[in-house]
Amino acid sequence: MAKSLYETLGVSENASADEIKKAYRKLARKYHPDINKEPGAEEKFKEINAAYEILSDPEKKAQYDMHGDNMFGGQSFHDFAGSQGGADLDEILRSIFGGGGFGGFGGFGGSGGFGGSSCGFTGGFGGFSSPPPNLDVETSITIPFDVAIKGGKYTVHRNGESFDIKIPAGIKDGERLRVRGKGERSGSNVGDLYIRVKVAPSPEYSRDGDNLTKEIDIPLKTALFGGKVKLQTPYKEITMKIPAGVKSGQKLRVKEQGVINRKTKKMGDLFVKLNVVLPKVEELDEDLVKLMKEKLPE
Repeated sequence: MAKSLYETLGVSENASADEIKKAYRKLARKYHPDINKEPGAEEKFKEINAAYEILSDPEKKAQYDMHGDNMFGGQSFHDFAGSQGGADLDEILRSIFGGGGFGGFGGFGGSGGFGGSSCGFTGGFGGFSSPPPNLDVETSITIPFDVAIKGGKYTVHRNGESFDIKIPAGIKDGERLRVRGKGERSGSNVGDLYIRVKVAPSPEYSRDGDNLTKEIDIPLKTALFGGKVKLQTPYKEITMKIPAGVKSGQKLRVKEQGVINRKTKKMGDLFVKLNVVLPKVEELDEDLVKLMKEKLPE
């Protein structure tokens, strides 16, 4: 047996009274005509109110659970409500379910009103008033890799206004920042701005949690016999010792030159991946080439 009133509120037929109320409040906020100006939102709002009035009343709910959409001539509630045109849906539902009406959402008819109240359902549903509008706003920004690693300021442009926000060192791709008082305004109320942070890739580093990896080239001589190389980390230039006998692709660790952990305040490490560059044979001394051919193991 079809029971589309439950579909209108997006709950199951076994939903509790609290679940029904919670679903109703969420949808009422979404489709309230003071908030949602999209075409069809007002009609959707009416259907949500009517569905809630029936399903929140134990007697009316019992009738509906017994007969389902047969009470609407076998139509879904959405189709039934739409087929009434300018008729007063309150009166129609009262004739179907009986009782004293629906306590404040009369005015569903062609007048376009909501019980004489500018906020829709004040005075109805046991004094439940219009929910406050959601003034919070979400947006996203893309910040440079080095700003995500070391932190800094970033300028945000919104609604013709520019302002700087602080980027904490160590922020990860996908994290969200909250900027108080930069959302929408309604009278004396103002919401917050929630910013989803995207981190631009780096041509120099890759990141894994709090650790960084950087690839550098070293000559064959350094790989065979060891040596020292100058290395630029995100924070400073250092001299790194290369042990003799390293292989191409091998990684060396530089402690605490990675990314700060925002919770533990500990620094991650920098891993340096070695790429051994072979010399061009035609550029080597002829005697060295001859000696290598004779002495290098097979």
